[in-house]
Formats: sequence, C-alpha cells, structure tokens
Amino acid sequence: MSLEKKNAIVYGAGGSIGAAVAKAFAADGAHVFLVGRTLESLQAVADEIEAAGGAASVDVLDALDESAVEEHAKTVVVEGGSLDVSINLITRGDVQGIPLIDMKVADFTSPVVTGITTNFITMRAAARHMVEQGSGVILALDSGSAHGSPMMGGTGSADGAIDTLVRNLAAEIGPSGVRVAGIWTAGLPETLSPEKLAAFSGAPQMDDAAFQGLLQHLDGMRMTKKSPTLAQVAATATFLAAPEAGAITGTFLNVTSGIFPS
Repeated sequence: MSLEKKNAIVYGAGGSIGAAVAKAFAADGAHVFLVGRTLESLQAVADEIEAAGGAASVDVLDALDESAVEEHAKTVVVEGGSLDVSINLITRGDVQGIPLIDMKVADFTSPVVTGITTNFITMRAAARHMVEQGSGVILALDSGSAHGSPMMGGTGSADGAIDTLVRNLAAEIGPSGVRVAGIWTAGLPETLSPEKLAAFSGAPQMDDAAFQGLLQHLDGMRMTKKSPTLAQVAATATFLAAPEAGAITGTFLNVTSGIFPS
C-alpha cells in the first residue's frame, strides 16, 4: 500500500468529502488523524475506518485556531514519528446563488477570509515539520471557480487565494522535498441536498423534481456528461499523497469533469 506507515491529517474529516478522503487514506495504509469540531461525526468516520482494519485517531479542534493547529501537528509528529500528509477540507461558509450586486459584504468575504486563513494555518503547521524531515505532501481542495463562475458569490475569490497560496508555498518548500498540490472539484451530487442548497442561497427549498433536474443539469455541464463521485475525488487525493505522484507539485488536478477550464 502506497501510504503504509504514513501519518495523515484530514481537517474537516467529519464532512462528506473529508470522510471519503480519510477512509481512502486509511484503506491505502495511512494512520489518519481525523480533525474537526464535532466529536460525533469524527467518531463515526473513525469507527468505519477501524471496522475495515484501518487506523484512525479523533482530534476535536477548530482549524482556525492557530495555536491548537500548531500543537496538534507537533503531537502527530511525537506520536507517529512524522507528519507525511495534510489536507484541509473544512467548510468555508460559501453563500451562492445571489448576484454580486445584491450580496452582503459579509456573505462575500466570509469564504475568502475563512478559506485562506484556515488553509494558511494548517499548511504552515504541516510545512514546518515536513521541511525539517525533508519530505511530505500538503493538499488543498476548491472548486476552481477562480477562472470565472457567475452567481458563486465569494467562492471564486476564495478559490483564487487558495490556488495562489498552493503555488507559492510549493515554490518555497519544494527544494526541501515537500510537495504542495490541489484538487478542483464542484457540484458532487452525493454532497448535495435540497436543504443544503437552500442554506447556500437563502432561496426556498426546492422540491424533489427540481432537485433531480438540477443534478441532471450538472451532468450536462460536464465535458464527459457525468458528474464526479466522492470515490473519484478521494482516489485523486490518495494518488497525490502517494509516492506514485512523483514530482507533481504547485498545480491542481481537475476532478470536475471539465466544468471549469484548467
């Protein structure tokens, strides 16, 4: 297994994408440190991993808490002997479906501030240890909306900031043997529901027929006419984290099936 004896931190491991990535890392041999703010959701993922024969630890903390993140990274190194993979998948609080000219300032800036702050904190904490040990992989995920996507609120600006952070950090720490890369993905049907969409946009909750129509529309927007799955995103993250990814760094892999240009 490619990630055997590796220690991986997954921030936001209680969410849909975080859980899928954590389980994929564990299945590939990594000891996964599940990080988030809700014990119940993290423990549920840990139970699944352990039932499948994997290794997982649950750590409740806020990934926006600089000192807590730094201390946790140190603990991982002390307990595991190394910090080999770090990926941040926490929710940024994006508000979408509202024209920019009608959007509140706080709704626009929230994903930008939250996204870049938490990614910087977690990337920096991991990078410090990885540079010292001379190896490691830091991963990020966003929707790729920095290339231009209307009605996405602050999502594009948040994605653009994270994209730039990934590339700049990769250039700085690459000579020390540390890779930094990202994944672009958006509109995963398994992560969507009428309730979640209403929360994003503030619009009335759509009925099932409208929701199914939306999913079909998403499929139609892809070059392949098929939306990506959680399993595909998790497999891409696992590949990027593994030695088989070679020297891939400072770039993003597009798992949106072509909804955005790369």
